[in-house]
Amino acid sequence: MIDGTGQVRVSVDALEREFDIIAHNMANVSTAGFKRRCSSFTQALEAQTGGGTGAPAVELSPGGFDFSQGALVQTDRTLDVALYGQGFFVVESPEGPLYTRHGVFQTSRNGQIVDTAGRLVAGTGGPVLVPPEVDASQIYIDNAGRVSVGSTSLGQLRVVQFADKEAQLVPVGLNCFRAPADLQPTNAANVVVRQGYEEASNVRLVEELVNMITVSRLYEANMKWVSVNRDNSNTALSVAMG
Repeated sequence: MIDGTGQVRVSVDALEREFDIIAHNMANVSTAGFKRRCSSFTQALEAQTGGGTGAPAVELSPGGFDFSQGALVQTDRTLDVALYGQGFFVVESPEGPLYTRHGVFQTSRNGQIVDTAGRLVAGTGGPVLVPPEVDASQIYIDNAGRVSVGSTSLGQLRVVQFADKEAQLVPVGLNCFRAPADLQPTNAANVVVRQGYEEASNVRLVEELVNMITVSRLYEANMKWVSVNRDNSNTALSVAMG
């Protein structure tokens, strides 16, 4: 069983981690396709303390991601592509497929559609190749992700979903996620692809500021408890020693 001091140490460590999560969310408030990370620790701690200065035992939550839809922002750039609905673009990496909502794409030197890190954006039938004589402004992407120039089809962007198992996805940086080996995606059924748009971050800045204030207040309350407990211990020791 953890004593009061041990409980405070656990709480302080978790609050520091949650502060880092909130700061990371706030730093990405303008990042296209970003999904905020959340943690239930603050809510659990407040529920047990009533906002006070105690040192409760709290079940720590590792947190997860909020995959809710972000607002669509019009850019009119032909290779800015946003998803409206549940789903992910697929990008290829040396470690296997990655999944992202960050649909800011470009063409590589050999005409392949790639993401901002230069990774290949997967098509349903292989890479989507843009002929060298075609300017990016001529590319048309319809609501199903089909890519064409005039009457010539170039392929279709692959868009997948994980239904109710998105929580199992693992973040790997640059707005991408990896799926565990036992989790296989399916083709997205009810998603609309919007060319010339970016999906805005789903971070709500005011909410994150409130969370940061709450975390800071709880951190200070726990540190005050440590200080008071230390003073009480010192006083009791002085009395005992005469």
